[in-house]
Amino acid sequence: MQADHNRQKKIAVINDYSGFGRCSVAVSMPIISTMKIQCCPVPTSIFSNHTGFPSFFFDDYTDRMQAYIDNWKKLGLEFEGITSGFLGSERQIAIVQQFIREFRTDRTTVVIDPVMGDYGALYPTYTDGMCQAMKALLCDADILTPNLTEACILTDTPYHDGPWKIAELKTLAHKLSRQGPEKVVITGIRQKDFVANLVYQKGSRTRILRTHRVGTERSGTGDVFSSIIVADAVNGVPFDASVKKASNFVKKCIIRSEELGIPKTDGVCFEELLHTLR
Repeated sequence: MQADHNRQKKIAVINDYSGFGRCSVAVSMPIISTMKIQCCPVPTSIFSNHTGFPSFFFDDYTDRMQAYIDNWKKLGLEFEGITSGFLGSERQIAIVQQFIREFRTDRTTVVIDPVMGDYGALYPTYTDGMCQAMKALLCDADILTPNLTEACILTDTPYHDGPWKIAELKTLAHKLSRQGPEKVVITGIRQKDFVANLVYQKGSRTRILRTHRVGTERSGTGDVFSSIIVADAVNGVPFDASVKKASNFVKKCIIRSEELGIPKTDGVCFEELLHTLR
């Protein structure tokens, strides 16, 4: 008699693994686990520490991803959540798309964090082909969490330094939703002394959630944010409440990291505040 491996809620997290620097899978595992869901990583690459440091070890895992995934199929695994972060090639994006289509059930929520760029520019590793592949991946998303730069890239909208009008932001979110996702949060919108997130849901009122800007920008905060969003989605938390919760948690983590003098490269010391997510 085959064992039932699906008696507990699970989220598949497709992202790279960095041993130091508090980002990607190393962030998602403790946060999702704290929120009482089993976190199942699919590594896309292995880093000793993230690329914000002067040097790092890197091992591309692309060639081994399919064999890794095939063994999950043999086990008959099912997931209440699937989420992806930074993807390093068109091939990896295609693997993610295939993974979603093979493992998705009517109980699965798919959250895509399209880690493509910031401050109006693509990351150096991103090609035009990867941008087109990421646009195609949107049709499989239930929830999308781009920053303003990524929202512009995915909708072919010219980026400007702002200030952005609410109507412009709503148009961006609507264009993104038309490509697939029912829910969109555009993150990290600068508004004077505030940072805002635009929360869009089909059939609901679009909301702007603001919080006072604190400290300095740090690696891994997007991973913290998206991990809370996907865990809350699986746990049935309303989307706007989840965005507010994730934003407040990131803010508290930044404040605590500043208090402890944590270097920016080392991310946020979320460990100090994990107990508040329970």
